[in-house]
Amino acid sequence: MTPSEGARAGTGRELEMLDSLLALGGLVLLRDSVEWEGRSLLKALVKKSALCGEQVHILGCEVSEEEFREGFDSDINNRLVYHDFFRDPLNWSKTEEAFPGGPLGALRAMCKRTDPVPVTIALDSLSWLLLRLPCTTLCQVLHAVSHQDSCPGDSSSVGKVSVLGLLHEELHGPGPVGALSSLAQTEVTLGGTMGQASAHILCRRPRQR
Repeated sequence: MTPSEGARAGTGRELEMLDSLLALGGLVLLRDSVEWEGRSLLKALVKKSALCGEQVHILGCEVSEEEFREGFDSDINNRLVYHDFFRDPLNWSKTEEAFPGGPLGALRAMCKRTDPVPVTIALDSLSWLLLRLPCTTLCQVLHAVSHQDSCPGDSSSVGKVSVLGLLHEELHGPGPVGALSSLAQTEVTLGGTMGQASAHILCRRPRQR
């Protein structure tokens, strides 16, 4: 799928797959490679979440906002809350709308939400963050964000949280990839043969896989 095709997808089995990936909430790890890109799938999941009426936040670090929004119609684009860390990741321009602390600060701010509406947070990409932040720090924040709707003793009715993380696994060693994998509720590994793309999906539930 091209990025525009990912934004338009899809019917039948494609929609069933998107539903299943978003159903459990938590961290959904999208593992792609040079041969098999994953941004199209990320955008398809973003579109699906928006159409379901969820709040959708995009933390854009790796490509421009214009490139990410390409292929979405105006209705979908109007529903997305885009946090642009591509042009000024370190907030050198001191813009008021930028989160203190960059992308990590944005994720920490989302840990404090109390909204009962389900929310989807798309990270484009986890690789960008992992190459610039300590792995342990990133994993701690991801765990806090993706589990805020299931904290024991928390009486607030916080809606389901899905965190979509695009990971270019060829850029990282087995340690960081394994750490993120252990956090993920759902893992999608993209691959294929003879030009035909495929996706291996692993879903983790309590006490079983």
